[in-house]
Amino acid sequence: MMLTEIEPFLPADLSQIGSGLNRPECVLAARDGSLYTGDWTLGIAQIAPDGTTGPAVEADLIAQGFRPNGIALTADGDFLFANMGKAGGVWSVGRCGEARPFATELDGKPIPRTNFVLVDGDRAWITISSSGRKHDHFTAEENSGQILLVQDGKVTVAAEGLNWTNEVRVSPDHRHLFVNETFACRTTRYDLAADGVLSNPIQITYPGDTYPDGMAFDAEGALWIVCVISNRLIRITPDLSWTVLFEDVNPTELGTIASAHAEAHLTWDHISHSRGSRVSNLSSIAFGGPDLKTLYLGGLGNREVQVLRSPVAGLPMEHWQ
Repeated sequence: MMLTEIEPFLPADLSQIGSGLNRPECVLAARDGSLYTGDWTLGIAQIAPDGTTGPAVEADLIAQGFRPNGIALTADGDFLFANMGKAGGVWSVGRCGEARPFATELDGKPIPRTNFVLVDGDRAWITISSSGRKHDHFTAEENSGQILLVQDGKVTVAAEGLNWTNEVRVSPDHRHLFVNETFACRTTRYDLAADGVLSNPIQITYPGDTYPDGMAFDAEGALWIVCVISNRLIRITPDLSWTVLFEDVNPTELGTIASAHAEAHLTWDHISHSRGSRVSNLSSIAFGGPDLKTLYLGGLGNREVQVLRSPVAGLPMEHWQ
């Protein structure tokens, strides 16, 4: 397949939808035009097509100590959410009713804070950024991240020894699983067997000021990745070459942060104060709209979801089927 050549986007191309969001880390686009995102005020926020913003579930997740990070929609319309709160694990919640455990133990021990969850047919993938709970400093040497697989009611470790494991995606042909290792500045591709076994990792390494976080496939099989801090949008083609399609960053500020990271002194305070001209800490990307050519970008430092128009349609996620 010939891939579409895409001209880079500019910060001025951005529009916004939604309002009053608190740390919209992970954005899901639904077929009916609604958007959903984890939110540390609303729990799980829903943005209607007209931009009206409110809670998507009745349960007061925040008051109960949950901190939804990555979210997913199940076949029956419930949400799974990766919990960055003290209880950790992944939980399930419907539009009504209370949250209930989905994956909270591994080999009889509590699963720590989780970052992301992806529904993959009758199984699910979960990422743990740092199983040592080291959430104060971010270094290229912190390699306690894991990918967990939930299958047939059992939770197992699919991969470990990873660096700040963030979002994962299964390739359109189901032959590979991709994961972003944020503070190692790389994306790793695994061969994916039918039984869920991961093998033969191949690393796609970026410059030391590029911190990949969220990702989504387009209909041409290319993987789009957004980066915290540097606010970059990258497109990886099936041959694993990549190009930068968007960037919104203060070069001086980015240089300071990259130096702190290289010296193993990077803290959340550095990250939280990072700002571009229009966006702050891009962390999530989703294709949506009637033609799947609208890009929705979540960001840790934004109060709304950013919007771009793509010349290429996205690959529908599982909850569109």
